[in-house]
Amino acid sequence: MRVLLASKALVVGAHHDKLRALGANADIEILAAAPECWIENGRVRKAERPEPDAYDIEHLRLGLNGHYHMYWFRSLERLMRRFRPDVVHIDEEPYNLATAIACRDSLRHGARPVFFSWQNLFRRYPLPVRWIERYVLDRAYGIAGTQTAAQVLRRKGYRQRIAVIPQFGVDPTVFVPDKHPRAKPRFTIGYAGRLVSEKGVDVLIQAVHLARGKAELRVAGSGPDESRLRRMTAKSVEVNFLGSVASEEMPSFYRGLDVFVLPTIGRNGWTEQFGRAAVEAMACGIPTVVAKTGELPSVVGSGGELVQPGNAHELAEVLRRLRCDPLHRTFLAEAGRKRALELFTTAAIADATASFYRAIVSG
Repeated sequence: MRVLLASKALVVGAHHDKLRALGANADIEILAAAPECWIENGRVRKAERPEPDAYDIEHLRLGLNGHYHMYWFRSLERLMRRFRPDVVHIDEEPYNLATAIACRDSLRHGARPVFFSWQNLFRRYPLPVRWIERYVLDRAYGIAGTQTAAQVLRRKGYRQRIAVIPQFGVDPTVFVPDKHPRAKPRFTIGYAGRLVSEKGVDVLIQAVHLARGKAELRVAGSGPDESRLRRMTAKSVEVNFLGSVASEEMPSFYRGLDVFVLPTIGRNGWTEQFGRAAVEAMACGIPTVVAKTGELPSVVGSGGELVQPGNAHELAEVLRRLRCDPLHRTFLAEAGRKRALELFTTAAIADATASFYRAIVSG
């Protein structure tokens, strides 16, 4: 079985783990299509290019690069003509233009189109987005990242087979606890993700300030909110802004922390759809704290601490308790690692995805 998998997320080298795991199946041949680069808020992120192992990959230019819902993969149909896939898996929402174009072209070439959805809020989109979504839902097979996303698809009248499988997992041999942890001079708290208002990083800064004590906050990521956040830190707490951290360096980032926090507050029309950074931190054995919003509670479960979104005082109290209670930190580290290994490894996600491919091809 030949599978053509196109995903803008493949600009991140760590996400190639899924390709390797899929390609390890003897009955599956994988050709991946990744962007040469992705443009976000005017910043160009060039694709990381790890050596392919058990898969082939081509880097394509994107039309309307940086437009989340209206970009598309140039030359993707050329790959279809050459590769002749049985399945074309486009890792995008059904309302995205890239998905509709890939769906159309895959049907022309006799392949089964597959889309991916994280969308966990029921929304009616304006035209022509609604037409794009209806076109895809009437013709393609769906993978939903969460049960909530699957329920949203059903509410929209989707009647095809749905598999509930997260988009990407973690490699437990890479995201692994530090074998020789060393005492840190200061209690070290970390955040990783976009620097945008809905992520609640300002709430985290306030909480670190309210928690008092000797603490360091490390922020991995970039975004339009960075200048505002830097102005906050000058008044309250010192923060180390690391900028965008390469995917292969993220395990070291997590292992340098005492606690990882994902303080998402959300915004109108969007809430946290998964929380990959929380899973990575848990896999590294780092006590993890997340806000009770979107999919974060169901992802973290009993493997971390939950706080009300936007409540800096409650988050500060949790940080104080974790700083003063190393036994509780150890308990959370072990519980988080166990949950990540049980539910979110790359191998488990690749196995489920491969089974879905086989089912739609044989069916």
